[in-house]
Amino acid sequence: MTNLITADGLKRLQDEYDHLWRVERPKVVQGVADAAAEGDRSENAEYIYGKKRLREIDRKLKHLGGRLKVLKVATPPANPGAVSFGCWVTYEDEDGNERCYQLVGADEFDVNQGRISIDSPVGQALLQKRIDDEVTIRRPSGELTVYITGISSARP
Repeated sequence: MTNLITADGLKRLQDEYDHLWRVERPKVVQGVADAAAEGDRSENAEYIYGKKRLREIDRKLKHLGGRLKVLKVATPPANPGAVSFGCWVTYEDEDGNERCYQLVGADEFDVNQGRISIDSPVGQALLQKRIDDEVTIRRPSGELTVYITGISSARP
């Protein structure tokens, strides 16, 4: 897994970590303490659910904390000549459909937001390609041939 991340991606992860640590966790801890004060914990749904939620939060905090320690911010080149980390790539498929994605690290991919992992099959196929290159992307549903129509350091 790539340990690269964009500056925006790092900020999002840090904000998530801070929110869990400063807001969510204290709220859940207080809820567990209040539920525990009510007596019998074995049949207390609030207490049982609260402890489960606290474990989930702690697991997520541990994961985020570990990733935040090893991630390195990478900035895309100002005028990229080839597809690299952080670049926005526009391509057209055989049917004329155009798509645009940013190549990012595994910690920040979100296809709905147009961000795909540089480690994914699509990301690997696009890496180091140039405008007008023909690229074959191997997918579980079959191969897809696309043509690179744009490469940019900012969202087009």
